[in-house]
Amino acid sequence: MIRNLFALIAGTVLLVLGFMFSLVLFAVIAVLGLAVWGYLAWKTRKLRRAMREQAAREQAASGQVIDGEAVVIEEYQVISSSDPPREPPPDTPPR
Repeated sequence: MIRNLFALIAGTVLLVLGFMFSLVLFAVIAVLGLAVWGYLAWKTRKLRRAMREQAAREQAASGQVIDGEAVVIEEYQVISSSDPPREPPPDTPPR
C-alpha cells in the first residue's frame, strides 16, 4: 500500500517536473531562434536592399509593364413608393 502511494507521488512529481523543464526548454529554443533570425536579418539588410534596387533597375530597363484589373461597382438607390405608376411624359417613346 505504502509502496503504491510512493510510486503514485513519485510519478506525479516526475510528470510535473518533466512538463516544467519542457516548457523552459521550449522557451529557450524560441528565444534563441528569434535571436538567430534577428542577427541574420540585421547582417543581410544591405544585401537585401541591393537586390531590391537591382531588380527595380532591371524592371525599369526592360520596360516591363505589370497589368492589373479593376472592378467598378455601381450603386443604385431604389426609392419605393405606394403611389401608382405615372404615365411617361409624352416626348419619350414607350418601352
